[in-house]
Amino acid sequence: MIPAEPYRSELSRRNQLARALWGVVWTLTCRLSPRPFHAWRRFWLRLFGAKVADGTAIYPSARIWAPWNLEMGPRAGIADGAEIYNVDRIVLDEEAIVSQFAFLCTASHDITDPGRRLITAPIRVKRQAWICAAAYVGMGVTIEEGAVVAARAVVVKDVAPWAVVGGNPARFLKARVFSAP
Repeated sequence: MIPAEPYRSELSRRNQLARALWGVVWTLTCRLSPRPFHAWRRFWLRLFGAKVADGTAIYPSARIWAPWNLEMGPRAGIADGAEIYNVDRIVLDEEAIVSQFAFLCTASHDITDPGRRLITAPIRVKRQAWICAAAYVGMGVTIEEGAVVAARAVVVKDVAPWAVVGGNPARFLKARVFSAP
């Protein structure tokens, strides 16, 4: 057995202070804001470095770890209770939706390293893709255009365009096809 080394954060003191300030600002200015005040929350996200298009919807109880690592296209949305753990970059393209209590996670620890070194990889959710309620999307994953990640699914591999995936681990369920209006 290899003795465990004490864990040391690899994130800079500046990063840690910025996240602490962000946490206070989000709690005081956004978390208590009325649900329709999306423009107000966009303002604060932009002030902290997020690239957020007009028309996006970010709900008050969403949790965004580092706004400077977030990019959102027009009409993208992050629902109440969703957690955006963006130690690395998260990009939500146009009309990409992250539903209630979904968890997007860009970081983990190297299980082969006794010091449990931090490892990160970006997540991208492409145009018209939908991460349903309480789903988990792991680091380095791309959810392709129009794909749907079913409620409570665990996604650790890329999802093909217009595919519906579900389960733990997520597997292909069917193709996403729109019905005629």
